[in-house]
Amino acid sequence: MPSTEVDVVVIGGGPAGLSAALNLGRARASVVVVDAGRPRNAATLRSHGFLTRDGVPPLELRKLARAELAAYPNVRVLDRTVVTALQERDCGDGRRFLAALKGRGTGIPPAVAARSVLVATGLRETLPDIPSLRAYYGMTVFSCAACDAWELQDRPLALIGETADLAARARLIARWTDRLTVFTNGSDAVDTVEEAELAASGIVVERRPIDDLEGERGTVSAVRLQGGERVGIEGGFVRPQWHPALDFVAGIDLDLDRFGNLVTDRSGRTSVPGLYAAGDAASPGPQQLIVAAGQGARAAAVLVHDLVGVRTAH
Repeated sequence: MPSTEVDVVVIGGGPAGLSAALNLGRARASVVVVDAGRPRNAATLRSHGFLTRDGVPPLELRKLARAELAAYPNVRVLDRTVVTALQERDCGDGRRFLAALKGRGTGIPPAVAARSVLVATGLRETLPDIPSLRAYYGMTVFSCAACDAWELQDRPLALIGETADLAARARLIARWTDRLTVFTNGSDAVDTVEEAELAASGIVVERRPIDDLEGERGTVSAVRLQGGERVGIEGGFVRPQWHPALDFVAGIDLDLDRFGNLVTDRSGRTSVPGLYAAGDAASPGPQQLIVAAGQGARAAAVLVHDLVGVRTAH
């Protein structure tokens, strides 16, 4: 199969992948970044907690990063492109990975052969089945308390979810408000012991199924329960279910955690030599943007050491 040959292929064009590509480029590695162009935070209007960029739209952050990468001729970004399969194969000259590509842009090679691979594909998310949820998601309903709770502090808030960690998330969000209602949407996500503990902290648990959310122009104003009762809110959080986007590595025997994320050492090395991971695709999963970017930078530094045979600590 004709292919592009590089030192490193970075799979994923979010903060982890772009940060890794920048640092790899500066280390004079030849790099191809494969970017599907479908970031999980596309609905978010403002991202927070990124030093010097607090409040910047996530897409603007990506745009700024891409502009910086353009200064490095040894880094190439393939837009609207996905890796359909990643194989371990002797491609010659030390290149032992072959990434088969499928893209909608022009000039996309059929494959990239690389000495090393950095996986930064992030996660897919499934939100609770509430008809209008997407109309408010990223505007007044969010998934990350550390990222967005400051703007909602001291307001009546909702936490909606159906996962076993819902009570723990409620205790965290209660740091920003004393008017929190947890909606389990008919599930048993919160047990009776947890409900009593939450009630002792002034947190209400509502177990009835949700009919829909109400509001206008992205501003949520109420949770409407089945039967018609409305609970007024001025914002809230939702607990998605996250799924690693790792179908393309199905043919490689990689260690995964119980959630399906790639297990790495603290430097981003996976269980397969030459294959690294950073950001949300790596255990423990979802991270703030600045953490993902830091993981990408660290993995890039270790990857360069490994390429030239300089021993570093695990």
